[in-house]
Amino acid sequence: MTPRATYRFQFHKDFTFADAEALVPYLAELGISHLYASPVTTARAGSTHGYDVVDLTAINPELGGEPAFRSLVAALRSHGLGIIIDIVPNHMGVAGGGNAWWNDVLARGQASEHARVFDIDWRRKLVLPILGDPLPTALAQGDITLERDGDSWLISAYGEHRFPIRPEDHAGLEASADIAALLDRQQYRLASWRTANDELNWRRFFTINELAGVRIEDPAVFEAAHALYFRLYADGLIDGVRVDHVDGLTDPAGYCRQLRARLDSIERPADASAGPAYIVVEKILGPGEPLATDWGIDGTSGYDFMEEVAAVLHAPDGEAPLGALWEEISGRSAAFAPEELQARQDMLSWQFEGQLSGCVAAFAPLAEPLGFTAAMVRRAIERLLWVFPVYRTYGTGDAAPAIDEAIRAEARRRVARFVPPGEGPVIDAMLAWLAGNGPGESAQVADAVRRCQQLSAPIAAKAVEDTAFYRYGRLLSRNDVGFDAACFSMPIERFHAVAAARGKDFPGAMLATATHDHKRGEDVRARLAVLSEIPEIWRDHVATWERIIGDGGIDPADRYMLYQTLFGAWPEGLAPTDTAGLAAFADRVNAWQEKALREAKLRSSWEAPDQDYEANARALVDRLLDPARSPEFLGDMASLVALAAPAAQANSLVQTALHYTVPGVPDLYQGTELLDLSLVDPDNRRPVDYDRLRAMLEGNAAEKFALIRRLLALRRDDPALFAGGSYTPIRVTGSRSAHVLAFERRNGPARLICAVALRCGAALQDGAALVPPADWWGDTALAIDGGAVAVAGLFERIPVYLSGSA
Repeated sequence: MTPRATYRFQFHKDFTFADAEALVPYLAELGISHLYASPVTTARAGSTHGYDVVDLTAINPELGGEPAFRSLVAALRSHGLGIIIDIVPNHMGVAGGGNAWWNDVLARGQASEHARVFDIDWRRKLVLPILGDPLPTALAQGDITLERDGDSWLISAYGEHRFPIRPEDHAGLEASADIAALLDRQQYRLASWRTANDELNWRRFFTINELAGVRIEDPAVFEAAHALYFRLYADGLIDGVRVDHVDGLTDPAGYCRQLRARLDSIERPADASAGPAYIVVEKILGPGEPLATDWGIDGTSGYDFMEEVAAVLHAPDGEAPLGALWEEISGRSAAFAPEELQARQDMLSWQFEGQLSGCVAAFAPLAEPLGFTAAMVRRAIERLLWVFPVYRTYGTGDAAPAIDEAIRAEARRRVARFVPPGEGPVIDAMLAWLAGNGPGESAQVADAVRRCQQLSAPIAAKAVEDTAFYRYGRLLSRNDVGFDAACFSMPIERFHAVAAARGKDFPGAMLATATHDHKRGEDVRARLAVLSEIPEIWRDHVATWERIIGDGGIDPADRYMLYQTLFGAWPEGLAPTDTAGLAAFADRVNAWQEKALREAKLRSSWEAPDQDYEANARALVDRLLDPARSPEFLGDMASLVALAAPAAQANSLVQTALHYTVPGVPDLYQGTELLDLSLVDPDNRRPVDYDRLRAMLEGNAAEKFALIRRLLALRRDDPALFAGGSYTPIRVTGSRSAHVLAFERRNGPARLICAVALRCGAALQDGAALVPPADWWGDTALAIDGGAVAVAGLFERIPVYLSGSA
């Protein structure tokens, strides 16, 4: 069944099924229809997120195991709630020795019954890049030893890594064995961690060596990897799934159709909720990229909506002045395109050489009869990946969906300026193979196309979200998962268009405003969006801070992004004299800053941290957030936060209203009933104060909490209106028409009119009001039922107007 509204829990050993069960009455009273669970399968011991699954066949004992899961589901059912779970078909965790399938592959190689599970190129030994030094050095230093495990022996490296050895090597072994000779006989090769990007011969998740790609396209692997989920669905315990990183799969469309068919074929108990199963996918849509309507899914997990609702909050007039300020301070371009191009080039060159070489090797035999060399093929692949407009296409080697055609055409247009003279035909051949009409033996073409598409997706993710977004600082509220940083603001008309399209094609799509992956909490983004309305005021404050701080040994671009972070994430009620509160904030900001610097890969990195630069950066944060050392800065920052507070809160409430009223299924990420001023993980996965939230159900609630509860009540009272009701924009006229977004939802006689006030920050600088005064609106009106309804007086305390009838 399609949920009415979901609530996302992040499960781990310190927040278990039993903890969630205690909160079921709260979820029910709040108005939630389904718990939305992070992965519940057995993950690496101590995992804080669950995506490093080591056993797909069992529910994680650290969370309470299957008995506790069944108890949680029973509690949910008793309150009329269901549950959907996050599943991870793309990869498994292979670190820590807890993955029995992977261990069997290490011990037995291709003879293992699980060898087909993992995406390994068996032309060479399986490379394990875990050594701190080259193998001869590690052996000479005694870093690799042999140790007994019961009746078996294991290879031990650095005391933390354990690797099985071939069964035939156990007999007669002694601790004094010739380890070099023993290693030489194994199915794997231990290597320096530095070789991973260049020599790895198995597909990993992005650049994470601890996560190995799974060949879910193999029918036997599909069944083995999903057996638990199918059993849980057959038992009536789960109502659907969210598919993690669908673009990492060989054939996402085929996978989704197969998953839909299998779930639809399952007979459920009579007392289970009605089907069909709810299926959404984690899918990043590029600018203007449509989601295919023939995959058999209910939609995405909501990054696209998060992008849209954030963009519509931004004032377009702020783009030029904030871009100019970024260029002036950083010396970098105000346009995002150069930053993305450089990041794509860097990632392809630095971190994906192994996958790139494999892709070239797959295409080279196909290209040779056409007169193209392997070097030409490499140049063509590189240059296409520099400019590819989306994560990937969906060809299978012998066919491709129609929606890919526009993507290939755009890629051809973009790549033209980078193509060496005379090598245009190589590009055309590559695109022909992606289109399913290139020459060659079908299995060979399918493998090459697969490799290309499974390379383009991680290049896009690592280059854009995990590199360029940390280098580009025009306005950080436009840099988040699934966002188009080149797009500063979304026109109201465009917002209406995408909302209506979602209502038509994917009325059950998930709508997110916060996730376990976001880089800034939804209310950080809402506050930063205010800067698009007051760019000159922001410029003046930045100038003051630059005068106060000086150089400090920190690159000006890093300082500028730090200013935005301090402003956006400044905790609610934090006084500039609160030493303890500021120190706690400094700890959070320092964790963000370390990650930001290393992800940017300009002045530090995960592979080679620049300890001196990072120490200077930490020192700056500690100084700025110390009342004894930076009273002028703190006073000025606090004054700006206070000045922007009404507009920031207004943005938060508008975002909330749209989240729960436009077509789709709103997902409430844990704890974001209150202001979400979190930063990137792990900050956005901090413990939630549920005692405080439960108390709000009984007493006075904050405006955001109260609005969420009101909107969830509306959805509960008339689920059909929100599940299948039409979405029609309401025309706004008058002098302030650019500041109102209004629409109608209708289902038979039932309807809801929703209007929100947008981009009113300039009118909210004085006082504490969340809406401009009535006279500010002038002649602005809504065209409703053939008449005109004046906006003046429409918004009372908050910038949200709701009116319904049945």
